Amino acid sequence: MRPTIRFLLGKHARELTGADPTRTVLQYLREDEGLCGTKEGCAEGDCGACTVTLAERDGEDGIRYRAVNSCIMFVPALDGKQLIAVEHLAGEDGALHPVQQAMVDHHASQCGFCTPGFIMSLATMHMAGETPDRAGIVDALAGNLCRCTGYRPILDAARAALGAPEDVERLPHHTAMLRERLDALATDTETLDCEGAGRRFVAPRSLAELTGILAREPVALILGGGTDVGLWVTKQHRDLPLVVATEHVPELRRIETAETHITIGSAVTYADAMEALAAMHPTIGALVRRIGSRQIRERGTVGGNVANASPIGDMPPLLLALDAVLILASATGARRLPVEQFFKGYRTTALGAGEVLTAIEIPRPAAGMRLAVYKVSKRFDQDISAVCGAFALRLEGGRVRSMRIAYGGMAAIPRRAGTAEDALTGQLWTGDTLRVAMAELDAAFTPLSDMRASADYRKLVARNLLLKFYLEHPAEAEAARPLRLDIAEELRA
Repeated sequence: MRPTIRFLLGKHARELTGADPTRTVLQYLREDEGLCGTKEGCAEGDCGACTVTLAERDGEDGIRYRAVNSCIMFVPALDGKQLIAVEHLAGEDGALHPVQQAMVDHHASQCGFCTPGFIMSLATMHMAGETPDRAGIVDALAGNLCRCTGYRPILDAARAALGAPEDVERLPHHTAMLRERLDALATDTETLDCEGAGRRFVAPRSLAELTGILAREPVALILGGGTDVGLWVTKQHRDLPLVVATEHVPELRRIETAETHITIGSAVTYADAMEALAAMHPTIGALVRRIGSRQIRERGTVGGNVANASPIGDMPPLLLALDAVLILASATGARRLPVEQFFKGYRTTALGAGEVLTAIEIPRPAAGMRLAVYKVSKRFDQDISAVCGAFALRLEGGRVRSMRIAYGGMAAIPRRAGTAEDALTGQLWTGDTLRVAMAELDAAFTPLSDMRASADYRKLVARNLLLKFYLEHPAEAEAARPLRLDIAEELRA
């Protein structure tokens, strides 16, 4: 066991012993290192003022650069990585980084408070050699919310800077040297086990070690990317006596593909899983693109989105519609559990004492399956669902052979609409049948009213999402007919 957190801060090695393991990277930068260019705006990973860059080894020769929210990331998560703040971008001669210079040249900063966050999001792309189109730039900046200068000058600056190649000598370490220094950190394979301020953080290096710790400490908090748990500290001021992180467990970081399904380890981040998920079906890629911001997707894990059992998590409705299977493990062995049996109540799951979610087995949509996921939120980007609906339909001769309908935001847990499914199964896929199913939705759910939506609004949206799916996926006979613009009003009647 190693009690010291070891990482690179810009060009300089850091070793921290006795640090509070739930202290955020933002606090460390500003209060301990005096690097105050990184700002706190929301303290919940929404505004992007706290954006920094993490560099870590990727494969045999690569380095992966990730823009992340430092305000909800705990300091032990820096172990084995390089942390780059806005102060590290300028050259030793004082020359600005190309992104900084472009922001100046295009007058892309007004009050300046959020500007360092914008710069770090764009500089991360620059370091990685990305040359995105406008949509890619907008996606990268979706987690940087301030727009007091307006979009155009920021986008102009991004296009100007990202069109030029990165001067690797300008980086806090040029690529070859950085690889060597990160490799030197990686040669220490001892498990990080650090304590400070009466709290403990453990980062096991194998599944056996992870389950062994959980067997001895069944009340330990299991930490994935921390994009949810970080708010427990910054917003709710909760005390977390023992945190066990999954980030360095290789068995939980794998993506395995098979002909009938893909298996995604519970510690795989959304950024790393996106390509495999999007390849399964376009609607899945569109959903993942709207899960948080790029900064959140670089840290948030697929398993964490399931294991936290939020009723408004983005992935569970899709997993329910596809009949996914969860793999759970403990020191005594592993078991498989259909995702539908995992959620027991609000924030309550079927995980036993000492048990951890290790992977999610997601079936590939079968040939002929009609699949769609719709997320309804107040903002398109980086917002939590008011309602999320997922639909998986198989037709045979114009009749519904099978139908799975699942919603988030409609109950205390993500849940299927069983009675609506029953009303459709075996019936002709027509407006008359759909009208019956829509009525069943009203009886199936009793949603709450909260800050995101009223109960009546949620009920209306649930019905309308099923209607939207019907209009977008007509039976073969209906597909040949011109779309009647008044059909929605007829079905609502």
